Amino acid sequence: MAETKYIFVTGGVASSLGKGIISSSIGKLLQARGYSVTIQKFDPYINIDPGTLNPYEHGECYVTVDGHEADLDLGHYERFLGIQTTKANNITTGRIYKSVIDKERRGDYLGKTIQVIPHITDEIKRNVKLLGNKYKFDFVITEIGGTVGDIESLPYLESIRQLKWELGKNALCVHLTYVPYLAAAGELKTKPTQHSVKELRSIGIAPDILVCRSEKPISKEMCEKMAMFCDVDPEAVIQNLTAESIYEVPMMMEEQGLDTVVLKKLDMEDKPKDMVQWHEMVARILKKYDNKVKIAVVGKYVELHDAYISIAESLKHAAVANEAELEIKWVNSEKMEEDNNVDEMLNDVDGILVPGGFGNRGIEGKIMAIQYARENKIPFFGICLGMQCAVIEYARHMCGMEGANSAEFDPDTKYPVIDLMPEQVDVEEKGGTMRLGLYPCKVYPGTLTEKAYGAELIYERHRHRYEVNNALREQIVEKGLRIGGTLPNGRLVEIVELPEDVHPWFLGAQFHPEFKSRPTNPHPLFREFIAAALREQK
Repeated sequence: MAETKYIFVTGGVASSLGKGIISSSIGKLLQARGYSVTIQKFDPYINIDPGTLNPYEHGECYVTVDGHEADLDLGHYERFLGIQTTKANNITTGRIYKSVIDKERRGDYLGKTIQVIPHITDEIKRNVKLLGNKYKFDFVITEIGGTVGDIESLPYLESIRQLKWELGKNALCVHLTYVPYLAAAGELKTKPTQHSVKELRSIGIAPDILVCRSEKPISKEMCEKMAMFCDVDPEAVIQNLTAESIYEVPMMMEEQGLDTVVLKKLDMEDKPKDMVQWHEMVARILKKYDNKVKIAVVGKYVELHDAYISIAESLKHAAVANEAELEIKWVNSEKMEEDNNVDEMLNDVDGILVPGGFGNRGIEGKIMAIQYARENKIPFFGICLGMQCAVIEYARHMCGMEGANSAEFDPDTKYPVIDLMPEQVDVEEKGGTMRLGLYPCKVYPGTLTEKAYGAELIYERHRHRYEVNNALREQIVEKGLRIGGTLPNGRLVEIVELPEDVHPWFLGAQFHPEFKSRPTNPHPLFREFIAAALREQK
């Protein structure tokens, strides 16, 4: 078997240029040629993982099947390539240093002085090659977070320099830069890219491919200029224009032959490519539909849409599957609670989605939104905390449990309908008070859940600590809230819903279905939620 090839993706000039999308696009194009591909993200922050980071700081916390709290770019990797990532696909500086310090404490280094070079860089290199060595992928794409010039990225860049030297023709570097348009001068400027490459070269890394992000087309002459000044082949200077949909980017890269350049530089066979399904999917996404659907996402981080990026993408996938144009109305639950204007904020939407989260800010606003959806027969979808809020709302207003709440928000509530249930989790399961990663769910017959999935057993990803309280479960069920699914042993509630003769579509899931939705395969719960929203339009 041929040796694994390593592709490093770095960024320059500015952050948030879309390294994750470019990495995913390269991976998609290579995958379409029949190669096995995986992508990993190296983040230079010192947190062990983004699990404790404020979403305003870092965006969404993505969850892998093995229960790792990861960077949101892993969501892009999974959605583009249809793969399942794990803990090994996301490494932080915190994890690197912790691993080295743990080894030092065990005496693994035999009393040597521990230094950034070689010990930290060796640990980074070990993690870079881990997936290739273990699973023998044809390509391992490694995205380096941050921007060239950041002091915290230096150990990673030094590791890349060493790996490029060690691996020779088995490694290359793709450098993503920004070519700004100066309105006053009326032209694009290449100087920032030249300086970014100069910075990279000063570290000892010569980029093999330049991907240039811009809002306006870059002329052939300008591309040749960058090629000459940056010492890159002219065909290896690729434009990355802002696209209408992120799923267009692989096609834009394909048109310019990025994958062909990669294969040539890594001395790999230029196999036939099959992107037909992807092209058809993008055509469906870009199509203008007559049907319109407006969904309110009621959360407390709505000002930063990246905090709910998998939710937004899942809604888009489902809208396209239902041949509808999607409009998301972002509603701040905290502000709605303060202004007490729930009707004003939600009377123009076709569906209401309350996503997950932690902490008690904005909780009452979410409960107000759920009550509004239930009483006004508006299709409702609650995810994780959104599902728990639905149980609280139902207990308060339909079960006579005045002041019902989650023990997380009110430890003294008389009716803790949501509470810690650690004793309910079997020892052979992941256990503890935090459920993270993939868990099975037994689907109950005759439910909305069964109609959506068409299966008796499903597997979904979790990220939560509190559960529906089994001590109060039967009282709530007796008053009409139906259970759509539980753990196979029946001990923990996974899905709650209202019967269709009571409400057109009302469902809450304790898990995070958004992590499994794909543009070519929308998640069934999102698909059915959008379908119900279209059916119930006023």
